[in-house]
Order: sequence, then C-alpha cells, then structure tokens
Amino acid sequence: MSGRRDLLIASCALALGCRARAEAGEDLASVRKRGVLRVAVYKEFAPFSDQGHGIDVEVGQALCAGLGLRAEFLPFDAEEKVEDDLRNMVWRGTLLGYGPADVMLHVPVDPEFARRTPQARIFGPYYRERLQLVRNLASIPRVDSLDALRGHPVGAEDGTLASIVLLSADGGRLAGDLRHFHSTALALEELKAGRLAAVMGLCSELQYGMAGAEGYAISDAVAPGLAPGGWRLGLAVKADREELAHALQGALDALMAAGQVEQIFRKFNVSWTSP
Repeated sequence: MSGRRDLLIASCALALGCRARAEAGEDLASVRKRGVLRVAVYKEFAPFSDQGHGIDVEVGQALCAGLGLRAEFLPFDAEEKVEDDLRNMVWRGTLLGYGPADVMLHVPVDPEFARRTPQARIFGPYYRERLQLVRNLASIPRVDSLDALRGHPVGAEDGTLASIVLLSADGGRLAGDLRHFHSTALALEELKAGRLAAVMGLCSELQYGMAGAEGYAISDAVAPGLAPGGWRLGLAVKADREELAHALQGALDALMAAGQVEQIFRKFNVSWTSP
C-alpha cells in the first residue's frame, strides 16, 4: 500500500506542477481575463515582506492596481541562490507544485546575473540597496575604516555579505569581535540592549530596525571590494512573457514618476534611493 500511496502523491505533485507551468505561459490577455496577478515575495523578510506586510507587498499591490488587476501573493522561503528562487517562483515552480508566480519582486538587476539565468526576464529596478554599518556613538564615535571596530563586539546575520566582509576585513583581524545572529533584526536588538557596539547589514534593514532609536549613527560600510553604489533590485517574469514585462514596466514607471514608490519606502522608515 505504501508504494501505491507514494506513487499517487508523486502523480498529484506532477499534475500540479504541469498545471502551474502551463498557467505560467499565459499571455497578458489571459491574465487580464483572470483578473489576478500572482506576485512572489520572500517570507520573513522585513521590511520588504513579512506576514503579508512590507515594502514589496505594497509595491506589488500598487503595480497590480496600475494594471487593473488584483494581487495574489505567493510568499516563499529563500533558497541558497537567487537562481534557485527564480526557478521555483518564475519559470518552473517547485516539485510539489507551488508556483510559479507571474512576477517575482526583489530580484538583482545585473547584466551578468541576467545572462546566467536566461529562463527569466529581469527588468524594472525600483530600489538601490547597499551595505551599511550602524554603531553606538558612545562606543565608536568615528569610523574611517573597519579598523575602528577592532576591540568592539560587532554583530551580523550569519551567512550574509555583511558577515563575509567583517570576517575578511583587515586580514581577519575582526573575526574575534564578530558575533553571528540568525537575523539582522536580532543583532539590532542586541545593539539596542548595549551588548553590541555595532551591526553591519543592509541599509533597509538597519533603517527599519533602528527607526526612532537615539545615540546611533548609520553610515556606508567602507571596505575593499564593496561597490560604493550598491546594487539594484527589480522584477522578474518568465523569459517568454514579454508582453507582461512591458506592462509591468509601464506601471512601475508611472508609480516612480508619481513618487508613490518613494512614499512606500518612507512609510517603513527606509530612505528610497533611485536605481
């Protein structure tokens, strides 16, 4: 019986996956007829998307409103690589039949990355992210380089760019001062509790997490190899959905021209940087 049950489960999953892939090939007219645009956003990713709230949620809703459609969100857990996220949520769907969506938000808009993912069409940058450092001014009044952090407990989310930068800075001399956390938000709580002197993370996470806190300063992370301009984040659809991409780009252009994207970021205490 167990073999037949497993085969049934596998068959159902395959059927769901085939149906999702067929729907993913719909043209814009079919989407308009359905009246719903499926929008993929990351799970547990404040301030962008967490429990149905966040910047990306509101940007997705605004895009759908601009197209005269209703938004249906597909939250998903991040894989190890963004390429895997694009496979699951843009051009194929998971093996268990979840997804794909019509559009995914928070995708790196980079020519080299786009060349490595030909199954997806990446476009529409709406924000420029960068790595920053927040510090307790009483402990670290000035930062000209990461050497100013030596001897002070510094926090970062484990496995992130911030962690890599701090571990490799000054030949690894900051490794003994680094404390790793499951999330940047947890590190910021330790900073506000006085158990850390500084935290490195994404600009958006630091501004959101430290909103209203006094006695701290946020500044750009100064480290060799870091692009001073940060990186752009935008949208992705399946590669053959050119008509949908064109419509979304038009809706996004209108939102940005009206200042609506900037207003959404400001609502979550994040300063919007034009891409």
